[in-house]
Amino acid sequence: MLDRQCSKSSCRREAVATLTYVYADSMAVVGPLAPDKSPHGFDLCAEHAERLSAPQGWRVMRHQTLDNG
Repeated sequence: MLDRQCSKSSCRREAVATLTYVYADSMAVVGPLAPDKSPHGFDLCAEHAERLSAPQGWRVMRHQTLDNG
């Protein structure tokens, strides 16, 4: 386990996803938790990753992995 916390202020839950922004494409991308913490990404817990919304005119792209276990 990577043991990282959600980036949202006052949230103390474990991070499970990473949010990055692609400004040139007006897109917010939510994917599996990145292996390393990045200054350009935001780690999110499951609740904040699911509830994420983008500014008007932006798209949210969600990448999920398939768990075959």
